[in-house]
Formats: sequence, C-alpha cells, structure tokens
Amino acid sequence: GGLILFAIFSLVMDVFKIGYYSSFYSCLSAIKIIYPIVQAIFVVVQTYFLWVSAKDCIHVHLNVTRCGLMLTLTTNLAVWMSAVTDESVHKAHSKLKKNMTEEIFRWLLKVGMRSSSVEECNCNSQICQIFKNGYFWLYPFNIEYSLFASAMVYVMWKNVGRFIDHHSHHIQRLKFRLFRRTFFVGIMLGLIILVSGLGVLILYEVQVNSSTESIKKSQALTMYYIFNIVCLSLMSLVCIGGSVIYRFDKRDMDRHKNPTRTLDVALLMGAALGQYAISYYSIVAIVASTPRDTISALNLTYALLMIAQHTFQNVFIIEGLHRQPP
Repeated sequence: GGLILFAIFSLVMDVFKIGYYSSFYSCLSAIKIIYPIVQAIFVVVQTYFLWVSAKDCIHVHLNVTRCGLMLTLTTNLAVWMSAVTDESVHKAHSKLKKNMTEEIFRWLLKVGMRSSSVEECNCNSQICQIFKNGYFWLYPFNIEYSLFASAMVYVMWKNVGRFIDHHSHHIQRLKFRLFRRTFFVGIMLGLIILVSGLGVLILYEVQVNSSTESIKKSQALTMYYIFNIVCLSLMSLVCIGGSVIYRFDKRDMDRHKNPTRTLDVALLMGAALGQYAISYYSIVAIVASTPRDTISALNLTYALLMIAQHTFQNVFIIEGLHRQPP
C-alpha cells in the first residue's frame, strides 16, 4: 500500500516534469523529456512486479534471479541519488537567485554553476510555473518510493533460495478494534499531534519567509521549538513506558533468522545516524556561539531531546520486532 501511494505521486511528478520540460523543447536536449517518460514506465512495471511477487521465495534460476534483483536495486538507488541531487541543486539555485541580482545569477550559471540547460530557458507562462513548482514539491515522494522499492527488492534478493519452516512461525492476524482498550485514545492523540504539527509548520513557514520583522521571526521560532520540545518529551516518555511494559511481558524473544527484520533494524539505525549527526553539530554550534539567547537555549534543548527520543524509540521498536506473537 505504501509503495503504491508513493508510486502514484512519483507518476504525477513525472507528468509535471514532462509538461515543464516540454515548454523548452526548442532550447533543451531531448533526453530531458525522454527521461521522465522512461522513469514513469519503470515505476509502473516495478510496482506491478513487487505487488505480485514481493512474497515469493524463488527456487529456480537462482543466479539469474539474483542478478536481475540486484540490477533493479542499484537502479532504484541511482534514481534516488539523481532525485536528491536535482532537488538540492534546485533549492540552491532558488536561494542563490533570491539573494543575488539577475545579472550576477546568470553569470554564475554561465561560469559553471549550471546543472542543466533548463536554467537558461525562460519560464514565463502560468502553466509552466505550475509544472515547475509541482514537480519540485513532489520530489520527496519519488525519493521515498526509490528507498521503499530498494528495501523490498533487497528482501526479495535475500529470500532467493530460502526455505521457510511453516511450523515454527505462527501467523498472527491483528484484529483492529477501534473503541476497545486504548486503540481509540492512541489514534485520537496521534491525529491531534499530526494536525497540530502541520498547523505549526505552516505558521512557521509563513512567518519566517514572509515577515521582515525580526520580532515575528523570533516568535515563530520560539513557537516551533516549544511545540517540538513538548512532542519529543511525550514521545520519549511513551517509548520508555513501552520498554518498561516489555519487561513484564512473558513472551519469548524471536531469535529466528529473518531478512525483513534484519533490514528493518539496519535501516532504522542507519536513518537515526543522520539525525544524530545533525543534533550533534547543532549542539556544537550552539555551545560555541555567542551571545546565548532564548532561541539558542530552545535549540539546544531540542537537539538533546532529539537524540534521546531517537535512542528510546529505536530500543522500543527493535525490542518489539523481536517479540513472539501472543
């Protein structure tokens, strides 16, 4: 389901890119228009393949199958790196253009800061601007799709030739009861936090980007940090509480070899390393900076809580992944 959701948004992004590049067919290489078309075909074919075959443990033509799956995996990683690079260059050009005059910006593009010939073309029509802004905002979905598909293909690659003892694994069907126990409370609290977070993010973006008064920007930053500090504190407490509850649970730990779970743990720890690095550098920058004001104190608290929350959350999730079904 998640793969199809990201695939749909990736296809919409490809449509926007085709529309945007088609506006410059006279001053643009044909490969720029062909690329999103080929990428859209790849997304459709791969999504169908994973939807049909993701649970298969293949036992024929093992070498050919492993080769094909690894080729698909590396293709997804290449698409992911391309999307990240394009998004970063696009954002860098936007910042550069905002802070410099048009003449200096064009000169910098000519001397080597140009990523493609698209920047030389004029995008004056309204439909062109819609296509441009549309595909830029849809880049994260394409990035997530590539990572999602890479993880699924990797698990398929690990399952090639694998035999599963069906007697040692009990399939537990989760029964979702909305109004029993604490399910309803958890869902409602999660939705409240989600909606509140979106509201705070929108207010923060509007105040910081549109306001020229430093007081309003400072108020927006204070609101943003206080909200995130409260959320991170609650998440840390909940994860600690969940880990404590595990101590009273009499279920055994599942020690069987499981490629999916191993990948989940590796991706979880790998993704946390990036946030650990950001928080660490933020702490170093705050401690070394002067003067120290309220915003700096809030930023420091936020960075420390981010490290704590990711640590407690990872411990809780990894313990839960290794629990036997009830």
